Amino acid sequence: MPLASALPKPQAAPFRVIPGFGLSLGFTIFYLCLIVLIPLSAVFLKTFTMTWDAFWFAVSSPRVVASYKLSFGASFIAACINVVFGGIVAWVLVRYKFPGKRFIDALVDLPFALPTAVAGITLTALYSSNGWIGRYLETVGLKVAFTPVGIVVALTFIGLPFVVRTVQPVLEEAERELEEAAASLGASSLQIFARVVFPTIMPALLTGFALAFARATGEYGSVIFIAGNMPMISEITPLFIITKLEQYDYAGATAIAAVLLLASFLMLLAINLLQAWTRNRAGKK
Repeated sequence: MPLASALPKPQAAPFRVIPGFGLSLGFTIFYLCLIVLIPLSAVFLKTFTMTWDAFWFAVSSPRVVASYKLSFGASFIAACINVVFGGIVAWVLVRYKFPGKRFIDALVDLPFALPTAVAGITLTALYSSNGWIGRYLETVGLKVAFTPVGIVVALTFIGLPFVVRTVQPVLEEAERELEEAAASLGASSLQIFARVVFPTIMPALLTGFALAFARATGEYGSVIFIAGNMPMISEITPLFIITKLEQYDYAGATAIAAVLLLASFLMLLAINLLQAWTRNRAGKK
């Protein structure tokens, strides 16, 4: 036997449509630095030009603290609402066939396409005391426009697509056979949802919650019109950033922005850790 035929044949290099790992990774890091890291670093660098006392005064004044409570609280409530109803919308769009399904599916993305200022003006017109919806709500003692309730409505509007679009693919890929097997074994609808469906979609729900919450904390355009901007009542934190910029207090604006940035980052980090924990737990089972 010839020696050449006895030697193992070299493996062919895998075909790659795009350039190799080194070039792709380098471009990815460069792009992320240019678009994300450098602008965010500029926020902290500008904040570091302040003394500690000036920083603490800018981020802890009573009106700013009240805006934190309102922005984070309203964002949390809106994200929770979207988790419930966004999950229902995703379920209906995936599991049922009905006339106008494509139209309703397209409506979900409307908050993405609609300018936020237009959304704010529209919601204000609808929920004001003489609006189509607000006039009937005020007859039962519920005022929406120019109150914190209106802020929750606006944040719910802009956060809905995040939950629907993260849950939809998971439901489409879910194995219906598991639900049918559970039903054949005598499980009730509630048991099937709690033990089969919900563990499957829970990571997607957490992702949608985190995205909706982070998006809502920095929302300005759709909220500013319906909020009313009453001191200590309906002033959102992004409003203070805009006010500081109009006063040429760039350091004060970046200080408040840094607080929002850190809060959103910690929320996303916590959600990612929780997702990893749930996946590991599901894998062990």
